[in-house]
Amino acid sequence: MNLAVARMIDSGCIALAAVIAAHIAPEWSHENAPLQLLFAIVIVMSSVALLPAVRVYAVSPMQSIFRSCARILPAWLALQIAGLLLLLSIHPQDEALVSWIAWWTCFGAVLLGAWRLAAYAMYSSLRMAGPRASNVVVVGNGDYFKLIVEKLDSGRNSDFHVADVVEFHHADGRPGVGMGEHGKTELARLARLAESGGIHEVWLALPLSAHAVAAHCIDALRNTLVEIKLMPDLMPLGLHAGVASLDAFDIPSLSLSPSAMSNEAMTGKAIFDRAFALVALIGLAPLFVAIAIAIKLSSPGPVFFRQRRKGLKGLPFSIYKFRSMRVHAEERGVLRQATRHDSRITQVGRFLRRTSLDEIPQFINVLRGEMSIVGPRPHALEHDDLYGPLISGYLDRYRIKPGITGWAQINGYRGETDALEKMAGRVEYDLYYLRHRSFWMDIQIVLRTVVRGFFSKQAY
Repeated sequence: MNLAVARMIDSGCIALAAVIAAHIAPEWSHENAPLQLLFAIVIVMSSVALLPAVRVYAVSPMQSIFRSCARILPAWLALQIAGLLLLLSIHPQDEALVSWIAWWTCFGAVLLGAWRLAAYAMYSSLRMAGPRASNVVVVGNGDYFKLIVEKLDSGRNSDFHVADVVEFHHADGRPGVGMGEHGKTELARLARLAESGGIHEVWLALPLSAHAVAAHCIDALRNTLVEIKLMPDLMPLGLHAGVASLDAFDIPSLSLSPSAMSNEAMTGKAIFDRAFALVALIGLAPLFVAIAIAIKLSSPGPVFFRQRRKGLKGLPFSIYKFRSMRVHAEERGVLRQATRHDSRITQVGRFLRRTSLDEIPQFINVLRGEMSIVGPRPHALEHDDLYGPLISGYLDRYRIKPGITGWAQINGYRGETDALEKMAGRVEYDLYYLRHRSFWMDIQIVLRTVVRGFFSKQAY
């Protein structure tokens, strides 16, 4: 879970526990209220500064609920004991304050543990609904390569499954820097495995000297959507674990994929997306009904417009929009984008498109798990076929769920893409989002969409 979000939740739990304890403690009195308020503020601020310092957030509850609680609860208890000693030095022998702190400590421990347990339970349920494990192909040669395959086969972590191994042989038996005929054959097989869609990750278990082999592998997988992780053999340097070690295996790893979003980050984003979409659909229900009625009265045809788009990993789905055009037949395989003063757009539809209200039904796609609140906008299939071979990195947009709004849209890239340069600019912003995406960046994009998104000059 995002570090900033976890710290905010912890601070809220600590403050809430203080309020509950103040009303539950038998000896509580209004006389101590000002001192208690000041003390509670000091403890909350101290928790914000001290809990990260003792590495409370080094372990996420989504990785291990037991290790997470084993770090937060002793730290919370130590903080309260230190606070109690400080308070008693100011107000000695005050039983009311001691009782309040005791209740506060108990309720704080319950709330801090409870939200972690809830996050772990929700994460586990989402994992159960999705793929059981990532199919991994391990690429390499030598003892280190065999060690990683052995660790995967040991079943220590059910998140990964060895789908295949690609072992490069050199003429003298060493893990070589040259490919050779055997290496080229194996590399071609690796590319076919990646293109088949049956594998999710490729792990390059190679010695540091085999950088040329790693470069060949990366180049062969450039036009696929598999996650590539480099796992260099650092043991000759006396290093056994890196800062970015793979969970549960203690293997140094470096993600080479543009998105580099962990399963934990994707799950946290999915939780936020669905909660936001549910609130939005409930809050916008009256507007939803009013728009549906206006569309039916404006022209004959359905309320919704559905079109096939590609989502995460390039899997197709049907996107929902409010219909803004008169019903018409498109030539098969040809997409005609809306243009300024387009005669196909109805009066109601023109207003919907200018205000982006035609996008509201996509909250349904978010609830169904097909889209995200923030992400690259999904393009028509015809555009994917046209621009995919022409724009470098275009395929990487499928490494994350498409969004209702995105970094490109709030920076002016929305509406018609009648030139290659416009689409290339949009893709550039999408790739920037993939590299720098964070929870706070998503919040910023949502807020800027609300403030600037209406009556855009590019929307017609």
